[in-house]
Amino acid sequence: MMEFNECGPAADPQYSLQEEEEEEDDDDDEREWRCTVDCINRSLLTPAAAASGELTGDSYNYAIQDTDVPGYRVIVHIDLDCFYAQVEMIRNPEFKGFPLAVHQKHLVVTCNYEARKYGVSKIMSVSEAKEKCPHVILVCGEDLTPYREISYKITELLEGFSPLVERLGFDENFVDITKLVEKRLQQIGSGGVPADLSVIDHVYGNRALNTADAKHVRLALGSQIAAEMRTAIYNRVGLTGSAGIASNKLLAKLVSGTFKPNQQTTLLPESIQDCMGSLMHPGQVPGIGPKTAQHLAFLRIGTIRGLQTFPLDLLEKDLGVCAAQRIHKLSFGVDDSSVTPRGPPQSLSDEDSFRRCSSLVEIRIKIESLLICLLTRLQKDGRTPRTIRLTIRRTSATNKWFNRESRQCPVPNQLMQKLNTEGVKTKCSIRVKPD
Repeated sequence: MMEFNECGPAADPQYSLQEEEEEEDDDDDEREWRCTVDCINRSLLTPAAAASGELTGDSYNYAIQDTDVPGYRVIVHIDLDCFYAQVEMIRNPEFKGFPLAVHQKHLVVTCNYEARKYGVSKIMSVSEAKEKCPHVILVCGEDLTPYREISYKITELLEGFSPLVERLGFDENFVDITKLVEKRLQQIGSGGVPADLSVIDHVYGNRALNTADAKHVRLALGSQIAAEMRTAIYNRVGLTGSAGIASNKLLAKLVSGTFKPNQQTTLLPESIQDCMGSLMHPGQVPGIGPKTAQHLAFLRIGTIRGLQTFPLDLLEKDLGVCAAQRIHKLSFGVDDSSVTPRGPPQSLSDEDSFRRCSSLVEIRIKIESLLICLLTRLQKDGRTPRTIRLTIRRTSATNKWFNRESRQCPVPNQLMQKLNTEGVKTKCSIRVKPD
């Protein structure tokens, strides 16, 4: 893997230096959930009234949201449908209506819904996908450039609704629309909530909307804004997506996949316990990664209810105070983390498996192609990198990644000067020395 990092004159303090989403994360315990939840001072937690959505375990009580309704958050989670496949159908309109699967190396990374009808699914081998659907169209998705470009277009479009947009991978975004909802409430004014106010698409659990409940009204308005977002994405980019509307990031993400594709679901406060209880095991909670789930299983915690009722003091001894309190809160659907814009990536990276390389000459050619790709992206980005890093990960038959080595050095000033004056050339001079 080759990477330029710390782009720009100075690293923005509000963004952490992270490798781009497509790079494999060595620590996959919290891989999908990049939010953080601060340690809780239990002495400050006060039970809420049952009618307002109290979530009670055997150890402690948590209030799902502030009792101050005007501060009640409305969060939207946008999840683009079979993202890579949709991008390929936009690039090649003749693929529409036919089973299509996008693969990287020998695995299917996504497929459209026509292919899913034949049993093709993600993380399926290409050979198995062909067996299930012999006429499936297979597209190599190892070049992430088109997906990356459209992904950033989607995020930029959503920022037109709210500045608080947080990317989660290429195909997901959180949007905090609380202020936009408040603005629309002000537009309604003293005339009262319209009697015909309704939730767009689905309400989780088919609960009835109560227009006399201020939280219900805010979530209903949030569903209308979410529908406007999805319409804008389709009209301007041509992609469909599903959405979840709830009072925090955790719940919005959980319900966004309830009805797919191209639909949305709103979660009312009264259904939060039902939503959490519908999960089969703690590992399905965003923020509880595979390693933590395995540890919970070792403690004989295999259900959400089991995690909710497990003595918190014992959990703290086993996992540590912060981690224990965090996942305990998550099990109740409580997530205080804010929607945090990540800004432009602080590193640009590209990688290849080098599986077909058997000589130094072939390795040099592959590294040159990676470098040219990075330089092209760097030129479009416009910022100046500080360092370049080359990472090598070795594999074996028994252990996928058993060794990782990295070397980095400052980017020579003359390289950037040459790039700015001459542009990216199709040939680079690279020396590769054997160990």
